[in-house]
Amino acid sequence: MRRVLIACIPIMIIYGCTMGPDYKRPQVEVPQSFRYEIKEAAAAADTQWWKQFGDPVLDRLIEEALRNNKGLDIAAANIEQAAGNLMATRSYLFPQLDYTGSASRQRLPENGIGALLHKNPFSSFEVLAGAAWEIDLWGRYRRLTESARASLLASREARRGVILSLVSEVAAAYFQLRALDEQLIIAQRTLKAYAKSVKLFETQHKHGQVSAMTVEQARSQYETAAAAIPQIESQIALTENALSILLGRNPGTIARGLPLAEISLPVVPAGLPSKLLERRPDILQAEQNLIAANAQIGAARSLYFPSISLTGAYGVSSGELSDLFKGSSRTWNYTGTVTGPIFTAGRIAGQIKQAEGAKQATLSAYELTIQSAFADMENALISSRKLGEQLSAEQRRVVAFREYERLSWLQYHEGYAPFLTVLYAQSQLFPSELSTIQARAANLIGIVNIYKAMGGGWVDQAESLSISKPGSPVPK
Repeated sequence: MRRVLIACIPIMIIYGCTMGPDYKRPQVEVPQSFRYEIKEAAAAADTQWWKQFGDPVLDRLIEEALRNNKGLDIAAANIEQAAGNLMATRSYLFPQLDYTGSASRQRLPENGIGALLHKNPFSSFEVLAGAAWEIDLWGRYRRLTESARASLLASREARRGVILSLVSEVAAAYFQLRALDEQLIIAQRTLKAYAKSVKLFETQHKHGQVSAMTVEQARSQYETAAAAIPQIESQIALTENALSILLGRNPGTIARGLPLAEISLPVVPAGLPSKLLERRPDILQAEQNLIAANAQIGAARSLYFPSISLTGAYGVSSGELSDLFKGSSRTWNYTGTVTGPIFTAGRIAGQIKQAEGAKQATLSAYELTIQSAFADMENALISSRKLGEQLSAEQRRVVAFREYERLSWLQYHEGYAPFLTVLYAQSQLFPSELSTIQARAANLIGIVNIYKAMGGGWVDQAESLSISKPGSPVPK
């Protein structure tokens, strides 16, 4: 036994070696601050921000999406697949145990040598337990396990990324749907007003009070509003269908809640650029992919070195079933095997080069993901600020055009202005009202995009509402 222990000492020392580079997070240039930070921003990145809008219908839709969305189910299944891959890869670090059993009966030719040595015909029974272990001297399976573990973590971050996008898309689609609803109301109201004008001018034309040109001018305004209605109705149906898919439903109608004007505007979350490295699921996923690619280099380099496998078997073998478990029936064997490459015609070198190239590509993807995250945050901040300014301007413009239309009607009835002046005022007011509704929805969606770009603890809170949760903890 002492000799065995002494022989194992150098193996145990070598066993601590692992080929390939250990992972170190790359140094990336991080901006000190965002150029368009909002002074009124608050520490709100870890809250269920969608509840700040104060619309219970929106809350229910988001919860339904988190329970039933098929994309989340796919992401959860990908996690299970990655967990299974890690389990299978990690198993090679440990001895593998198996068993075999066999029973046979055989007759040999009477004039053969075998018939002189055995009872003819004869039976054979055998039960063996075996063990095999490839000692991971150079860390190949440890690197493969490291890669598989990183891939599992990447798949979990991918699922968190799906949650981030899902909640944001549901909120944005809901606000867009409510905007279309209100645009439809405006178009229908405008159409009714134009219909009254057409009817009035047709009556006046019969009595010779206005020309046919005035009637047709009024009718052209009516048809403009009439043409807008089916377009808006079509967009409503398309948005409802898209939102239904996000909710995991078949296409159909969607419940409505508060009008856009009654929806509260949440606070803008505060944050530093460096926090994006810890909050954004896509950045964390990209880093785990980089860790996995880095580990593959060590796994490839280990192929240059020999591998040692230990195998053994212990069991019983007998020609009679009744004697199978007697002492004289015992049988055993053990074997040590060393295999290593001599000439591979560049196969191993090619695998190393392939792994190094994959790591470099993954590193570039990681850096690009970080840069894109900074751009997303900057874009969301500036868009939110400017959309608020745009909404204020749109609202003032509507007020001005409504007054313009009122005054143009007064001048027309008093004979100081032609009907063309009224038509121009109406042609400006109608699209301006539609644009104001769209700007109000865009302003709400701008806040949604800030929370989406920032990430944060709200993703974990949203994940807790989902049915398809990740499986067991990742093994070390």
